[in-house]
Amino acid sequence: MKTLNAAIIGCGAIHTTHVEALRQLPAVTLRAIAECNINRGRQLAAEYDCQLYHDYREMLWDDAIDVVHICTPHYLHKPMILAALAAGKQVFCEKPAVINALDVAEIDAALLHAKGTLGICYQNRLNPTSIAIQQQLQDGTIGKMLAIKAVLTWSRGGGYYTDSPWRGKHATEGGCLLINQAIHTLDLMQWFGKGVTRVKGVVDSSWLADIIDGEDSAMATFAFANGARGLFYASNCYTTNSPLQMEIHGEHGLLQLEGSELWLLRDGARQKLASDSAPDGSGKSYWGVGHREAIRQFYNAVRDPAAAKVCGIDEAAKSLQIVDAIYRSSQLRHWITLEK
Repeated sequence: MKTLNAAIIGCGAIHTTHVEALRQLPAVTLRAIAECNINRGRQLAAEYDCQLYHDYREMLWDDAIDVVHICTPHYLHKPMILAALAAGKQVFCEKPAVINALDVAEIDAALLHAKGTLGICYQNRLNPTSIAIQQQLQDGTIGKMLAIKAVLTWSRGGGYYTDSPWRGKHATEGGCLLINQAIHTLDLMQWFGKGVTRVKGVVDSSWLADIIDGEDSAMATFAFANGARGLFYASNCYTTNSPLQMEIHGEHGLLQLEGSELWLLRDGARQKLASDSAPDGSGKSYWGVGHREAIRQFYNAVRDPAAAKVCGIDEAAKSLQIVDAIYRSSQLRHWITLEK
């Protein structure tokens, strides 16, 4: 098996999850990191025994690098994806791929001429509970889906934004709560409901209004392509990070995601189906444990494109479209119909 050389651009909080995932993959080596903070970069390069680049564009000239991981602030994702694809690299990027849904077309155009592929990290689709929900729906366990509701209440204090000034700004984050913390929940809801056709939503800012120029809370109602309706509420104003609460109501029962555990309620009985708890205690309990699997699947796709299981730009665009629709609905105060 050929050894694949990886590089990571951006050494913020999430990059360590990528490093740990790479260490568990056979025939994969972390060759380089690109980090604009020189002192931090030197420390990490020594720890990882890899090369340090101050400018990621210089790193892309290294022909030995096969795969590039993009772990930078949101507004840098698009130019870095385009540059890495132009350099012939395989690219794995943290969400969102872009901060404007209209920019998806530019990424699509670049992929038409690229040697490499692009994977976007929507790791929550790979949580054991998410996989179990999808399987239950496919099997028809609860009959026709009637509705989905989801509640996401996390805590983000002032320091979270002031320590990383790109956060909380439309120009650099693309919004706030919806495009960062809640986008995975929106993605799961549309995935289970086979797409969203209409949205009516409201965004607002309360506790964080003096710190951010985006929303810290949002609610929305959805019409799904499978005929179900959706109810959604999310906020960064809680005092702790609670696991996602989700319930799917079907003709013959309920699927309930509570405290990272999935339960089936049917015929007066309650059965546990799956859990997202990591056996080794790694990862953040409130966002699941799917990162490792997402990265593993991407490398499998690099080695064997025919067996690819990767969330690409077109799948990633679906949740971006929903985020954009909620923002527009909140401004216009009416339903927004999503284009197919």
